[in-house]
Amino acid sequence: MKKFLALMLAIVMAVACLASCGNNATDTNDTGKTDNTGDTAGATVFKIGGTGPLTGDAAIYGNAVKNAAELAVKEINAKGGDIQFELKYEDDTHDAEKAVTAYNSLKDWGMQIFLGSVTSKPCEATSAESYEDRYFTLTPSASSTAVLEGKDNVFQMCFMDPNQGSASAQYISDKKLGEKIAVIYKSDDVYSTGVLETFKTKAAELNLNIVSEQAFATGADTDFTAQLKDAQAKGADLVFLPMYYTPASLILTQADQMGYAPAWFGVDGMDGILTIEGFDTSLAEGVMLLTPFNADSEDEATKAFVETYQSTYGDIPNQFAADAYDCVYAIYQALEAGKATADMDKEALSDLLVEQFTSMTFDGLTGEGMTWDETGAVTKSPKGMVIKDGAYVGLD
Repeated sequence: MKKFLALMLAIVMAVACLASCGNNATDTNDTGKTDNTGDTAGATVFKIGGTGPLTGDAAIYGNAVKNAAELAVKEINAKGGDIQFELKYEDDTHDAEKAVTAYNSLKDWGMQIFLGSVTSKPCEATSAESYEDRYFTLTPSASSTAVLEGKDNVFQMCFMDPNQGSASAQYISDKKLGEKIAVIYKSDDVYSTGVLETFKTKAAELNLNIVSEQAFATGADTDFTAQLKDAQAKGADLVFLPMYYTPASLILTQADQMGYAPAWFGVDGMDGILTIEGFDTSLAEGVMLLTPFNADSEDEATKAFVETYQSTYGDIPNQFAADAYDCVYAIYQALEAGKATADMDKEALSDLLVEQFTSMTFDGLTGEGMTWDETGAVTKSPKGMVIKDGAYVGLD
């Protein structure tokens, strides 16, 4: 009887063990993925986190970044290689204090690599934290110089504000787009003021004639009559708008109501103006801007990205989406080249990624032959775009 009971006990334990193993095996597929969002399990998984405005006035930027990063993660995980990702985004509503709270939540989650914050002021706050904590940081779209200053492990995929300002002035000069130029900018926004300062410096160097310089601030960003009247009275035939798309859409609407029709020139923050609910997009016809990405490009990589993004999320991807997509693939390239393993601590990963980024060349949607210097700034060429028939097309 004792032998029989012992045998039965052994059989029960063996069955239980097999059942347990079988249950674990059904949790994952061969690549360790548990679902289509990029959640994975196993030793090859790297946890990437980011914060952005997923709600609020700047949500179009945050959701574009999140969606495109998510798309890149899905594609990479589907390859089934040694590098797998798990991605998590937290909402910061374009607020610096909330961004730090969101960043701390990502730390608690186990983040290993940080995609920074989407907009500049929040990213200034979170990059200071990630520098101290030694997380490698690559922001897709926070273009303030303060994001990088004094931080050896913080990098940008987007143009820095100075590059946008000087490049815009150079483009306006080269193409002879305006004889008298007005500027309207947001005085309490580091993105807007950063672009403005280098635009003015380059404009002086090129002898561009700035006849009007008008500011606005949060709380006074719905009525632009005074700024537009000053530009109109001084004969400005081109208005430079270093700002995000929401105030720009109001400026275009109010200028039309006044019968004022200068040429308009903006920067990458205006990418998305065609998607604003209730905005008459015909008013944006002819608006020019510099951006590293054109969704109407005929190259195969861009066409495939746009088609997949649109079918997945129902929108045409903007430049912020393209930069985020490039961020994930650049990190992927660097991790592969550096033979990184997911059991490396954040400091070791940071050192490895810094070494790779400062020595590698990367081809992406937003540029070919991209490189980064030791400050974390990217080198790539902007493209002139104009809105024509409700779409962005390349400027000659």
